[in-house]
Amino acid sequence: MRTLRPQLASLLLLGMALAQRQVTVQEGPLYRTEGSHVTLWCKVSGYQGPAEQNFQWSIYLPSAPEREVQIVSTVDPSFPYAIYTQRVRSRGIFVERLQGDAVLLHITELQERDAGEYECHTPNTDERYFGSYSAKMNLVVIPDSLRVTAVPQTLSKVEHDSLELKCEVSKSTAQHSHVSIAWYRQRGSEAPVEVISLSRDFVLRAGSAYAQRQATGDVRLDKVGETTSKLTIYNLHPSDQGEFYCEAAEWIQDPDNSWYAMTRKRSQGAIVNVQATDKEFSVRLETEKRMYIVGEPVEFRCILEAQNIPDRYFSISWAFNSSLIASLGPNAVPVLNNEFAQREALGQLKVAKESDNVFVLKIYRLRLEDSGKYNCRVTEREKTVTGDFIDKESKRPKNIPITVMPLKAGFAVTAISRTPGVTYNESFDLQCIIKPHYPSWVPVSVTWRFQPAGSTEFHDLVTFTRDGGVQWGDRYAGFRTRTAIEKAESSNNVRLSISRASDTEAGKYQCVAELWRKNYNSSWTRLADRTSNLLEIRVLRPVTKLQVSKSKRSITLVENRPIPLNCSVKSQTSPDSHFAVLWYVHKPSDADGKLILKTTHSSAFEYGTYAEEEGLRGRLQFERSASGGLFSLTVQRAEVRDSGSYYCHVEEWLLSPNHAWYKLAEEVSGRTEVTVKQPDNRLQVNQTHKNITVLENEWVTLECLVSNRTSPSSQLSVEWSVWRPGRADKEVVAWLSRQSTLHYGEPAALGDLRSRLHLESPAPGLYLLSIQNSTVRDSGAYSCRVEEWLLDPSDRWYKRAEDLSGLITLTVKQPDPTLQVDTTTANLTVQEKESFPLDCSILSRSSPESHFAVTWYSLRAKEAGDRAEEGEEEEEREAVLSVGPDAIFSPEAGRWEGRLRFQRLSAVLFRLTVLQAGGADTGNYSCRVEEWLADPNGLWYRLAEEESGVVAVHVQDAGSTLQSVICSNDALFYFVFFYPFPIFGILIITILLVRFKSRNSSKNSEGKNGVPLLWIKEPHLNYSPTCLEPPVLSIHPGTID
Repeated sequence: MRTLRPQLASLLLLGMALAQRQVTVQEGPLYRTEGSHVTLWCKVSGYQGPAEQNFQWSIYLPSAPEREVQIVSTVDPSFPYAIYTQRVRSRGIFVERLQGDAVLLHITELQERDAGEYECHTPNTDERYFGSYSAKMNLVVIPDSLRVTAVPQTLSKVEHDSLELKCEVSKSTAQHSHVSIAWYRQRGSEAPVEVISLSRDFVLRAGSAYAQRQATGDVRLDKVGETTSKLTIYNLHPSDQGEFYCEAAEWIQDPDNSWYAMTRKRSQGAIVNVQATDKEFSVRLETEKRMYIVGEPVEFRCILEAQNIPDRYFSISWAFNSSLIASLGPNAVPVLNNEFAQREALGQLKVAKESDNVFVLKIYRLRLEDSGKYNCRVTEREKTVTGDFIDKESKRPKNIPITVMPLKAGFAVTAISRTPGVTYNESFDLQCIIKPHYPSWVPVSVTWRFQPAGSTEFHDLVTFTRDGGVQWGDRYAGFRTRTAIEKAESSNNVRLSISRASDTEAGKYQCVAELWRKNYNSSWTRLADRTSNLLEIRVLRPVTKLQVSKSKRSITLVENRPIPLNCSVKSQTSPDSHFAVLWYVHKPSDADGKLILKTTHSSAFEYGTYAEEEGLRGRLQFERSASGGLFSLTVQRAEVRDSGSYYCHVEEWLLSPNHAWYKLAEEVSGRTEVTVKQPDNRLQVNQTHKNITVLENEWVTLECLVSNRTSPSSQLSVEWSVWRPGRADKEVVAWLSRQSTLHYGEPAALGDLRSRLHLESPAPGLYLLSIQNSTVRDSGAYSCRVEEWLLDPSDRWYKRAEDLSGLITLTVKQPDPTLQVDTTTANLTVQEKESFPLDCSILSRSSPESHFAVTWYSLRAKEAGDRAEEGEEEEEREAVLSVGPDAIFSPEAGRWEGRLRFQRLSAVLFRLTVLQAGGADTGNYSCRVEEWLADPNGLWYRLAEEESGVVAVHVQDAGSTLQSVICSNDALFYFVFFYPFPIFGILIITILLVRFKSRNSSKNSEGKNGVPLLWIKEPHLNYSPTCLEPPVLSIHPGTID
């Protein structure tokens, strides 16, 4: 019991999940004509709460499709809006409840404004909102364009004349619709009688009263124009008298494919009078045969032939051997004599009026004494003014004699079967033949007895009783549902038909017949009985016709693709066969195949051990084609380990007549060799070799292009390596993992390169390695190695392929030296004490970023002794001044101290001016320029050096002059050219103050005598406006003018 509780709880939760409210409304759009009576149904299912649900109808008009207009409710009388209140109160609109959860909305007279989208809503009675609570449909109101017209007239016809009436039916409906036409005849307040009709499906059909005449061509309906039909009745009868009119209906097909009569109209009538032409009548008497057996029924028919019988009065009398049996007056009430009245009371005799012109005498069980002559007499009677009847003409046919013979008791019974051997589900018949053949009214009972296979006892199976009933035995209730018993009308043969044979019907059969006689007191007497021969029936299982396709095939596919496996049943024993399909796989390492999946004949799934071990449950998909003979198993997301030989084992199952399934046959299919391989390696990296040469400090970008890959969904890892000159092994620079994580090589090997690397992928398959501020040490042969990773069906990544790019030889070099200094030679003659410039002009440089170190040299010819000692050099070089690339000056030599001035006139023009030239300064001068550049690490190196041309300077000796004396003596220079100016200024200021003071004294105003001392401290410059030489500026190393 404990194990059942979770299952019951699961079932309860499932039931709650399935209890979802669903409101359904009649499918639209519906087209209905204006003025017609319209009904719309709505029902709800899956609800909780009371069995009687409430419904509310609303409409969304085309003029305001978002606005709800309430119409009618089953629970709230105040629900309708004002425009519908009056129609709801007058029941022009009302809701009819079909049952607790289904209703009909009635609109008795449809108006044009009733068109729109109708919504049926059910108020919530559930514990929680779950499902749909409303549904909508569209109702379209169209004009009623059906027109039915006929000429109103009164026609007088004579019997056997012809009648023609026309009816015009027209419509102008835009929608596709059909029209049906019917003609009716009506007499006063009687119900209309259909004459003939043409249905909406163009089927011509006559009413029951005119069917025979339509079959003989006396009644026709023809179309004589686009909209006109004509009714024709040939050979008119007096019974055709009445009002004839035609009725037409316009039909439209609703979305559920049913046809609906949108409107129905009738024309005006034509009054037709038919005058009878004859009052004569005749009588004939009929019966089936003349020889009968005791107990057999007999029927006599007295047939009256006359014109206009319904409007005339007749009486009938029956006679036997000229003795009156019964009589019927115009009111058709029979009156019988004493003897025959008793038999009529016991149900053995009947006198009746079958129709206006047929009268019947029927004796259900003949006796021997019923042999004799029978006759009927027909008398026409006339009704007087007082209401009494008087006899007029009387007629009778010839007598019919019959003979009743006694019943013979001697008979024989034989059991036969045409199919002593049958297979499952087939039918077989057993016949119990009784000879001689007794009429059906002879009371004979027949009992079929059955002895099951393997048993020794007979039991009653079924009895066809003497009164025509069927009585089943208690032992074999299963026979009843699959067995039919019938008795032939022409004989006492009893047929036992058993369908869907099974093992339970196999055995021996026997029939027993009993002949009975019913006494006058309703008791029964058995006259005789006979037992038939034994009849053995064998029930065999059907011969199997199962054939499974044995064709072999091979499939090679790439992993992650589906493996399609087919199992085709080419033939089967029965259309009702069910199949159990077992799928196996055989691996080379296994002795036998392993079960993957089993689908039973009841479509239940069972996973095999292989599916469980290999984790295939989530990857298997089983399908069966609609035709039923093709079974498919698909292994999704194939793996390499799924390779093997696959086949199916088919079992054919049939349902026995006892509703039990049994396995009839089994067969194995051909094998499908499946090879699952990894995707073909399509990885291709550009193998082009490249040479790249750049200057130091430039950016360089190395490209790694993946031109093709195995799969668009694969992941790539890229590793950059470099072979540096002079090193045997390559060094890993950086790599980008398949997760797009950037890693660098060994820090010791990379050095400062790590901080200058930039790796990016601007486009799929394109990877760029950029080196910022390249240096000579970055030179080498670079390559990239690309690994392609794929995701296997188990969601594990594996490396499928790798490829190397072509080598990219990177050469980083320093700039080519293009330093060029002006080498022009020059001669310069200056006077003693004058200054002379030494220019150092750089005509070209290697880089705009270059710095220069400039050194000026004084070149003197060596003395003879010195030249002899040294030999190789004839000039003596003396450094006058050096300015480093960092603008640091060298110390001045002793004789040059205080007499040098350095100027940088431009980036490529340097000037050294020698002041106070003396005779010792005579000689040759030159400058040497060194070009320095900074590498990417900020370290300066000397790129090139050049020496300028020689400048020959000759200093001329001059005598002393006043100018030279003054200029050469600082004290005298200041005394002559500087001190007189402040002295004269003080004197002028003093005079001005004295005069200003005297003026103030004359005005009796006091003032103070204070004269400011204007003092200007001049720098120590050797400068005179009259001197030809510029002032001397002392320049010390480390300063630039």
